[in-house]
Amino acid sequence: MKLEHLEERINEYKSSIKTVVNKRITWENNTKKLIVETLRKVETAYPVGWKVQELKWIHTNEAVNITFDSFPADLIDFTNKIPTYQFLQGGALVFSQLHNGDIEIIVTFPILENWILSENEIVELGVFSPRDITEKLIVEKIDEFLKEMIKWEVPIIKNKMGFKAQ
Repeated sequence: MKLEHLEERINEYKSSIKTVVNKRITWENNTKKLIVETLRKVETAYPVGWKVQELKWIHTNEAVNITFDSFPADLIDFTNKIPTYQFLQGGALVFSQLHNGDIEIIVTFPILENWILSENEIVELGVFSPRDITEKLIVEKIDEFLKEMIKWEVPIIKNKMGFKAQ
């Protein structure tokens, strides 16, 4: 193979870098702001103990999440009926920027004491280009997140204990 044969691959490589940089620019100038604003609107409109956070991971990766931080104030009196009830902090809808500039949307669940984290503790809701993230998509993902949290809080029992009919 001659040196000239590499030119096409070099051009593809340069193009791939431009694509990643453009995705990061879109994230920085538009997408991250839209996610934060939408999540804050939801946080204010529905005060159920969640808060919005902007996170910086190692070097270039960033994320925005909405997480359950405290118990809903309007249910405090209700839970006081059982003094041993303990609210489990955590559970988050995370919009995380990947190395290639795309945005991965995941759900994480509260971590229980002495519980080993497994892949079941994270649910992926999709990977999107920053330009494809709209307020409508964000709201849809919040809805999916809430459904996942409800399933986590009150799981459907799949196996019943008892005897099998023969």
